Formats: sequence, structure tokens, C-alpha cells
Amino acid sequence: MSRMRIALLAAMALVAGATGTAFAVDPGSAGIAAVPCTVDYKIQNQWSTGFTAAVTVTNNSAAKSSWSLKWSYAGDQKVTSGWNAKISQSGAAVTAANETYNAQLATGGSVSFGFQGSHSGSNAIPATFTLDGVTCNVDGGGGPTDPPDPGGPSGRVNNPYEGAKVYVNPEWSANAAAEPGGSRVADQPTGVWLDRIAAINGAGGKMGLRAHLDEALRQKGSGELVVQFVIYNLPGRDCSALASNGELKADEIGRYKTEYIDPIKAILADPKYASLRIVTTVEIDSLPNLVTNTGSRPTAVPQCDVMKANGNYVKGVGYALNKLGDVPNVYNYVDAGHHGWIGWDDNFGPTATIMKEAATAEGATVGDVHGFITNTANYSALKENNFTINDTVAGKSVRESKWVDWNRYLDELSYAQAFRSQLVSAGFDSNIGMLIDTSRNGWGGAARPTGPGATTSVDTYVDGGRYDRRLNAGNWCNQSGAGLGERPKAAPAAGIDAYVWMKPPGESDGSSKAIPNDEGKGFDRMCDPTYTGNPRNNNNMSGALPDAPVSGHWFSAQFRQLMQNAYPPLS
Repeated sequence: MSRMRIALLAAMALVAGATGTAFAVDPGSAGIAAVPCTVDYKIQNQWSTGFTAAVTVTNNSAAKSSWSLKWSYAGDQKVTSGWNAKISQSGAAVTAANETYNAQLATGGSVSFGFQGSHSGSNAIPATFTLDGVTCNVDGGGGPTDPPDPGGPSGRVNNPYEGAKVYVNPEWSANAAAEPGGSRVADQPTGVWLDRIAAINGAGGKMGLRAHLDEALRQKGSGELVVQFVIYNLPGRDCSALASNGELKADEIGRYKTEYIDPIKAILADPKYASLRIVTTVEIDSLPNLVTNTGSRPTAVPQCDVMKANGNYVKGVGYALNKLGDVPNVYNYVDAGHHGWIGWDDNFGPTATIMKEAATAEGATVGDVHGFITNTANYSALKENNFTINDTVAGKSVRESKWVDWNRYLDELSYAQAFRSQLVSAGFDSNIGMLIDTSRNGWGGAARPTGPGATTSVDTYVDGGRYDRRLNAGNWCNQSGAGLGERPKAAPAAGIDAYVWMKPPGESDGSSKAIPNDEGKGFDRMCDPTYTGNPRNNNNMSGALPDAPVSGHWFSAQFRQLMQNAYPPLS
């Protein structure tokens, strides 16, 4: 996805070489008139016969109650579908008009839309745009006949994992290799968690962001390499899970921007790292909390209401997407929870809606989102094979079982594919890809069922056949009986960019008891094996392993269990 910016200037255009960067003239400067409108036209993905594009229009003239943007193609491009605008085409001429919900365009206001198109020759960027008949002058953005190179260092590919190795974190690898039998998986790629400001430069003797990127260049060699980072430090982080609370208070959005995101963006944008494919997993467990754990719901948590009211989850995610999305070789994937959290009807659609809200906040556009990730640091089985959501036993639907509890999804693969469609319907690019974290959802070993359960009742049928052996799908902390899942793999199923180990196996989810620390991480009773639960896990026991350290710290007993119960089994 090449980010070719077309900045529109009133009296002159200053072109900064072939990089596509444009320097805008200050409309307040002496002798230079204000620009009536600006257009940011980005080719997002391009392949041999088609492409997708994102367009942002900013109105610097009088406020509008409706708008119409027009341009013409120099080649044979044809718009085949669009979103967030009514798009029509006659010959080479294209018109994009407002929908009813985005007709208002204030002075200084912006509106974004996108589309998919076809082409057979060069995909030249339009040279001229008009907004309601007024020309928005352009600087060319690197040349209107300079199409993006979808495989080149300045352009994004459709799936960054295809044809690429993935970075092996030497610190995690060393911990894994030090365990008995750990060498069997020590060469697997895992995510690097930037879970506090100090992690950017390295804290507690650990490698910092630059050190990981330098090592990634070494591992890359002459081929392609993906390096995965988890962006995880929102103000008021993890409002419903004390074990992973962070260092920033609920109102510290300014610090999040200037002390966390901005320094990360500056490092990732260093031309030294331009040949890497950098995947960012943006702020796990944040946006879904605003849907499921607020208001009058029995699962509501006061701190989540605070974060919904102040908007800092939405603002923070939007800011991160905007800034990191400006780096041409960064691929942003937003966290989308998991099926045992978002799979119910009253969570599914609203979660996609709030993700669209965040993806268009703080200057971000849907074009800044390459995809989404599910099951991050969770345990939901990839595919339940012993029963289906449509099965009926003893006159009752599988959905009525205590385990499924009226959810529409049984596992992560079905959920991820369905939620992808929901996200496209909400306005995201039709080419978005999904990642599924399979680091701890194998559920193998002696307890893995080999077939359906007894048909005595719907509960015996489901409980006897399900791979996921948790007491409840809401249990998330250091789960007893879990195993390593599918090894990281590119393009394993329709709509899925990759199976990944974004959560490094063997790193704790949280401490079993309160442990003082300087990382801002609290103690959550869901990590206590004696805890009898809460409404979010239907008041079941927590199912957590004992003697766990603070989240993110190495947990040897857990890692050994994960290897023992791996599915597919380790050889």
C-alpha cells in the first residue's frame, strides 16, 4: 500500500523528490492565498488488475451542506465499488458525492471515503481534483504517472506475511531454549511488546525498539522479513483487567501521544529500516471494553465508563493509527477481541462501529488500518471440529448450552472471518486481512477430545467434545491445561493474513497474588487460582495457574505446560 500524498496548494507546488512527500505552503504567509480545498489520495493496495484507494477531502472554504468531488483518470481505471460516498463514473470522469450521513462539511472539516478499482496499464494518480467546481490545485505527489510499486520498499503488499520470514526475538528465544525441550520451538517468531514508555529504549536490561529493528535487519538478509510489535500503553489501559493496567493515568492522553507514540513513529520511520515489513498490533483489549464493560450491563466496570466518557481510548487508537500509518512500511492491525467476548449479537456490530470511530479519529482514516487481530494473548480454540453452531441435541440448540451461552461463534476462525465481513460493512477496506494469535490455543494433550460428547443433553454433548477446556470462555489469565497452538503460518485460510504468536508463550498474563513492581501492573483476582469469578466469566473459578509472576515476566511452569499440551504436538 503506497502512501502517495497529493497536497493541494493555492499558488505553487513544492515537490520533494520521488518520495511522494509534499511541503504545504502556510496559507497565512504573505502574498499566498488560502487553499480552497485539499485532497489526500492514497493508493492502498495494488495488484496486476486492480487497486484500492482512500481519499480524504478537506474543505477550507465556506461550510457545505453537501459536496461533490470530481477527477479524471489518464488511463483505463474503473471504479468497481466504493464506501462512504456515492461514486459514479462516465468514461474517465469520476464523481464522488456525499452520503446522507456525511453531507455536512464544515470550514476546515474533512471527510474520507474509499473505493476499489480495476486497471490494466499504469495506475496514474489523477492530476486535478475539483470540489463543487472549485479546483483543488495539486503538487503531483511524486508525479501523476508514478504508480506505487506494490512489492517495493516504499509500498505495502496486500499480505505482509506472504513470501517473508518473521522475526525471532532473541530474548524470548533464549528463555524458551533454556527450558527442557524448549529448543523445539525456540526458533518460532513472536511479538515484541512495547508495554511502557521505557520499553522503547529498553528497560530492565531488555532490548529496546532500535535494538530489535537492528537485529531484524540482520535476520532479514536478502529476503523479506516481518517484525511484529505490540503497541500497548493507552492511558487507563485495560480498564477491566487490573493485571495489565499500565503506567499512564486515564487523562494522560498527551503523554501517550508525545512520550510514547511519537518516539515510536520516529524510530520506525528511520530510512535505515525501510526494507522491513513492520507489523503493529494496536492496543489490545481497549476498544471492545467500551462496548461490553460500560453502562448498565452486569459486566460494567467503573473505570471503563471513565474511558468511554473521556474518549481517550478512541483518541489514542486514532492517533496511533494516524502517526504509524504515515510510515510506508508499517502495517497496522487493530485488536478485535475474540469470539468468547465479541461473538454475541449485542457486542458484534457495536464493536465494529466503535473501531470505525477510532480509525477515523485524530486524523486517522480507514486507509491507516491494514487489518485486525483476534485472540491476542487469549486461549480460544482455532477450530472446534466436534460440533457446529447449528447442531441440536435433546431438542436444544448448541447455542443454548452453558458453554456457548447463545454466542453465534464456537471458535476463532469462524469469528475472525465473520467479523472481517462486519468490519468491511462498517466502512473498512474490502481487502483487510485478519491475524489470529494461536500461541496458546492448541488445547492438546491427554484431555483433548477425539469426538463429540454424549448426546444425553446439549451440555454433555458440547462439554464432552470441545477442545477448549477452560471453565468459561471469559477466563483469560494463565489458564491451566492450555497448549501451544498452530505454528505461525502465512495465509492459512480465506481472509486470514497469518496465524501468529503475538503473545510470546511463557510470558505471564498476571501475578497470582499482589507483587510490587515499577511497571504499573496491578493484581487481578482472575489470576488467582482460588478466585470464584465475576459476571464476566459467569462466576466460574478463574482456572489460573498458581505461583505466576507479574504480567510479561517469564513463567517457566506455564511454558512447560504449553509444550506438553501443544496441538499440533511437538516432535
